[in-house]
Amino acid sequence: MKLFSRLSPPAGHRTGDQASGFRPYEYPRVEVFFWTPKDRLNFGDYLASAVVNRMLAAQEIVADEPVEAPAKLFSVGSILHFARDDDVVWGSGRNGKIADESHAFTRLDVRAVRGPLTRRFLLERGIAAPEVYGDPALLLPRLFPKRFRRAPVPGKIGIVPNLNDLGVIARADIIDPTGRWDRVIDEILSCEMVVASSLHGLIVADAFGIPAAHVRLSDAEADFKYIDYHEGAGRSEYWSSTSIEEAISRGPLPPLSFDSAPLQAAFPYDLWAGKTAGLA
Repeated sequence: MKLFSRLSPPAGHRTGDQASGFRPYEYPRVEVFFWTPKDRLNFGDYLASAVVNRMLAAQEIVADEPVEAPAKLFSVGSILHFARDDDVVWGSGRNGKIADESHAFTRLDVRAVRGPLTRRFLLERGIAAPEVYGDPALLLPRLFPKRFRRAPVPGKIGIVPNLNDLGVIARADIIDPTGRWDRVIDEILSCEMVVASSLHGLIVADAFGIPAAHVRLSDAEADFKYIDYHEGAGRSEYWSSTSIEEAISRGPLPPLSFDSAPLQAAFPYDLWAGKTAGLA
């Protein structure tokens, strides 16, 4: 009988079993990775868990089910530098502020990437990557058609700062990206327009057809991930403003021209081998 070592949850992720002292996952499983700040969650990164679990639920699969071989899945977020050899990538992107040498892998199983800049980076390292693009958070309206619906408040403009911009913006009307993921989405859906330095503030707005503008409130984030996202999602033109007032004055970015079907079809259900047999 083959024995498997204990597989731990993602760094920084504390489960109820851990809190009670129970040792979870004494079997091979697929680890759904998402980045977690030290002292709080960032809603955009947590969307990896929400999206992947919803994709699996549609096929009556539970993420933590035993599988034949352990694996790690990277999806939502600029998290490519956390990957290691043989990890699986579905919609992740490179974070442009992370040095090339910090990407400690030579082979990956790539099913989709966030955009063409990330694909080019992988190809230059000799890693095959299909031309299947898009941040998986763009699938939110398809995955949660009843739970999340637009309910705009007339005249409401939502300001969604990047996690690293919280210390440089002093406004009472911001949508805090460290809030509960579903409540952040509901807040965005209550807006007639969104102004965001948070990439996933933009992405959620785009996913639901809410006019959105990008603002740079600091130099904390590189342009790479925003450009990668825009180009992967088929945005014909894009720009950044340097203040909230300028972003509102210039108006929203052009809408996306994005077909989500290839991204959805590329989901790696095969990692849960034996769980999808006979399912459409």
